[in-house]
Amino acid sequence: MHVVLLVVALVAAAAGMPTEPPPAVAPASIPNYRLLQPGLATAGQPAPDALAKLKDMGFRTVVNLRTEQEGAAGERAVVEGQGLRYVWVPVTAESLSVADVEAVEKVVHDSSSGPVLLHCASSNRVGAVWALIQAREGKTLDEALAAGREAGLRSPQLEAAVRRVLGSPAPPAP
Repeated sequence: MHVVLLVVALVAAAAGMPTEPPPAVAPASIPNYRLLQPGLATAGQPAPDALAKLKDMGFRTVVNLRTEQEGAAGERAVVEGQGLRYVWVPVTAESLSVADVEAVEKVVHDSSSGPVLLHCASSNRVGAVWALIQAREGKTLDEALAAGREAGLRSPQLEAAVRRVLGSPAPPAP
């Protein structure tokens, strides 16, 4: 398995294609961008010029958590027009479910998908989904929420959605 990955990396490097996404980008082009782990970057909505350059940045797959009402439909053509895989998993605090997490998890854990850009509008929903993935991988609730915050989780509504999906009670009021 390691030999296959090494060969793929060497072929990609020889072709001039980046094998990893950039460690950082200008906030105006992709807000709240973080290289969360090798092969996985999280972010808010890329600006139109950045969206059109995702292949050049080294991405192979884009996972969009924005809803149709947020204008997500137009993104597919731009991403697929670069020869990239596009996965749309529309999520809101109210709709977030185990099925949504499983759909994202399937892409993130598929080595042939990477490098992956996982984004929503601000990275808030990304953080919620990441927290749930971490909990499914055995992290405690506190550890999972901390990982989610690192990935962009900010709103109390999405933190409550994470707790709801996990079946965990809300923390006591201060």
